[in-house]
Amino acid sequence: MQIIINGEKKKCRPDENIATILTSLSIHSEIMAVAVNMNIVKKDLWNTYRLKDGDKLEFLEFVGGG
Repeated sequence: MQIIINGEKKKCRPDENIATILTSLSIHSEIMAVAVNMNIVKKDLWNTYRLKDGDKLEFLEFVGGG
């Protein structure tokens, strides 16, 4: 199965979810938001959200500043 993460094509297993992908990419989720096909997915759904072939994921990091 192929998905797009922040504009880059990646292969993943059909059983992977958002949480497993974050872990495999060594991305810390404490300060993240995740959008799938331009829709924000709540953090409490990351372990169960079923990805589909061709999904577009955007990992968004919150940055403070002024």
